[in-house]
Amino acid sequence: MELLETAKKRFSVRSYTDQKVEPEKLNKILEAAHVAPTAANLQPVHLIVAQSDEALAKISMAANIYNAPLAIIVCADHNKAWVRPFDRKQTGDIDASILTDHMMLQATELGLGTVWVCFFKPDVIKKEFQLPDNLEPINILVIGYGKETPADSERHVTTRISMKELVSYDYL
Repeated sequence: MELLETAKKRFSVRSYTDQKVEPEKLNKILEAAHVAPTAANLQPVHLIVAQSDEALAKISMAANIYNAPLAIIVCADHNKAWVRPFDRKQTGDIDASILTDHMMLQATELGLGTVWVCFFKPDVIKKEFQLPDNLEPINILVIGYGKETPADSERHVTTRISMKELVSYDYL
């Protein structure tokens, strides 16, 4: 499958079967995260894979994970993140987002559904998973076999801003 085809196929799944994600598929998803680029290759990220009922219940106290059998808490490590010298912008959240995107696309290619959850209570995640102060949960990637009918891969023609609105060439 080509990247653009995979990207068009991906949509947010909010209803999952109880079928577990196979270990070999999970490993490919995690490998996609592992090869994702980060600023200055500092890799200021940490992933918490939740598959057990206990871990998923802890996440459910902070977010709706739609009864999925797998969730990955994507954290930025503020002790390791690159800082842009001109304005002190720390890139940990950006790096975490790039990893998340890689994992979503890999999951889609493997026939799995995903939803990127940013509406969650970070303080609950930090407490329940006993995260040190340097780790900030950025998002939760929910993964599983979706119950929903796949979205039309050509929906972006009507659901996205036009290319003219999106792109400027030689903007002055």
